[in-house]
Amino acid sequence: MKRLGVWAGLLVVLSAFGYPFWWLVSASLKDRAHVFDNALLPRPFSPGNYVEVWRAVPLLTWIGNSVAVGLAAAAAATVASALVAFGFAMFRFRGRDALFGVVLATMMLPAAVTMVPVYLEWHALGLATTQIPLWAQNLFGSAFYIFLLRQFFLGLPREVFDAAKVDGANAWRLFTGMALPLARPGLVVVFVFELKAAWTDLIKPLIYLREPELYTLPRGLKAVLDRFGEGGEAQWELVLAASAIATVPMVLLFLVAQRYFVRGTVTQHVE
Repeated sequence: MKRLGVWAGLLVVLSAFGYPFWWLVSASLKDRAHVFDNALLPRPFSPGNYVEVWRAVPLLTWIGNSVAVGLAAAAAATVASALVAFGFAMFRFRGRDALFGVVLATMMLPAAVTMVPVYLEWHALGLATTQIPLWAQNLFGSAFYIFLLRQFFLGLPREVFDAAKVDGANAWRLFTGMALPLARPGLVVVFVFELKAAWTDLIKPLIYLREPELYTLPRGLKAVLDRFGEGGEAQWELVLAASAIATVPMVLLFLVAQRYFVRGTVTQHVE
């Protein structure tokens, strides 16, 4: 009976989270007159919406841009944050705890506070209209990811690292040859988090990207909304079809990485 209650609760949660995605896909397959009728099954069935929006805007280019920017942002954030986290976890130096507190305090700063100064810096470098600002900021790491990975590194057996030092391993060898493989679940969590954040980010593309061929998917969806979602003859079925195309890759990513993702979050919770 208890197990039945658990399954019933999970079914309710699944319905609550799954219904919006189901509605999105269903509405994207309806004709213009029935987009907002809330029917769970598209009648009449109009798969041509996807063909039409694919022809109307350069979705493939935007997907490629999002993949490139997302991978670069995720890789930069993961590597940079892991380096800093390893230093805070494995080395003892004067002021370490105070400096770590300062790093965590940066999470209290709203993004709007640094938005203009950061833009002015990129503008001074002549890169304010390129895709570089969308990912290069991650080369300095992220306070949240540093905290997360530091907890993973602190959970590793320190005796193993001490033994490696006795055998002559330097700090770089300890980091690349021992810490990174042992903290793989945590690294995957950080990578997936940042890839999802970069994939769905709209603010930075709105600020930095001017040319349509440089748009990422969120910026492209804004262009689709501006083109098809306004006026008395709004073509919402095309807007929703483009939105579904943008959503599916993240669902597939989680399905592929869920083993590491769940292991990483469970490990972090236990520690």
